[in-house]
Amino acid sequence: MNSYSSAIIQEKEVMGEEPMNTDAGAIGGELTIVMPCLNEAETLAICVQSARRALRENGIRGEVIVADNGSTDGSQQIGRENGARVVPVPIRGYGAALLAGIRAARSPFVLMLDADDSYDVSHAPLFLAELRKGAGLVMGNRFRGGIRPGAMPLLHKYLGNPVLSLIGRVLFSSPARDFHCGIRAFSKEAFDRMDLRTTGMEFASEMVVKAALLGIPIAEVPTTLKPDGRSRPPHLRTWHDGWRHLRFLMLYSPRWLFLYPGLTLMLIGLTVSLWLLPHERMLGTVHFDADTLVYAMACLLLGFNTVCFAVCAKVFAVTTGLLPEGPAFNRWFRYIKLETGLIVGALVFICSLLAAVWAVLYWKHSGYGPLRADQMLRITLPSATGMVFGAEICFVSFFLSILGMRRR
Repeated sequence: MNSYSSAIIQEKEVMGEEPMNTDAGAIGGELTIVMPCLNEAETLAICVQSARRALRENGIRGEVIVADNGSTDGSQQIGRENGARVVPVPIRGYGAALLAGIRAARSPFVLMLDADDSYDVSHAPLFLAELRKGAGLVMGNRFRGGIRPGAMPLLHKYLGNPVLSLIGRVLFSSPARDFHCGIRAFSKEAFDRMDLRTTGMEFASEMVVKAALLGIPIAEVPTTLKPDGRSRPPHLRTWHDGWRHLRFLMLYSPRWLFLYPGLTLMLIGLTVSLWLLPHERMLGTVHFDADTLVYAMACLLLGFNTVCFAVCAKVFAVTTGLLPEGPAFNRWFRYIKLETGLIVGALVFICSLLAAVWAVLYWKHSGYGPLRADQMLRITLPSATGMVFGAEICFVSFFLSILGMRRR
């Protein structure tokens, strides 16, 4: 036993308390409760006391960590006086505080919750039970457990949380129905696999997203939410933080943000272009001709650009560790190479250039005089679009090669 543990035990003996068991396994026991803290002097003492009581009354060996984010109201001393281990975190941000506190945990399982006395830490055994069964991440669900009057703004309760949780479930196939619940538990092994990077409020969303993408088992338990015990307003800003979470969910899903819209645009543009290339068309009394073909080609080109964004975003996210690789990604990288892209792009460009040359020869045959615009557009538009496609394929291939350097 090190000097730190001896000091803690001696302090508890002086206070007349039974010291927590710190023998077998990690010094932190089985569960570490981590609370991020930024000027929470009003509620920190009761939160730490409640956490320690939950551990003691349920026979759980564990510790309580206060990850202090630079408090100026004496929260650090309050945490120590009430038996918590205080971890100073110089980098500001909700995620930064939690990252430091979790990394300092000495237990195989971690429970995180806010230090504003809004969550019931006595539910810790429910979370621990799911972790013992094999779950990697256990989410609290306030909508199942109960939200007391005044605990959550109506806009958050009926719009913000349900909508953002639904978007998260759709984009990432996550079973979590309360994406932003502030009390959740996880194993240190699963946390290390997640390799979380964000340091702000997006940290909570990133955890659920990464767990879903990595196939980490996710469970839910009902929990309650009550009005917090602080006299000051919460750090959360409704529209600002809501947009940040929505933006984060979209940015973490290049497939939904870029790929699916791009493929849809390409399909529409290609279908309409092939329909109008031979000659003008009629739908009822509506006449479609070369003017519509221009917009169809533009739609096709925009869709292709969007798909290129999707591929580049995916490669960047994987090479920087924001998203896991996955077997499908590795399979595609066997075929998507610089040389392959250059060959395909060059062939598309050359074929389109030949069409442009044919158009010029046709013009020459007419004595360089005026031509029917609707006829020539059916040649020049596909030719110009194809040349843009070919050039872009070459440039994107170079860009993907640059992005993939770190990976290789």
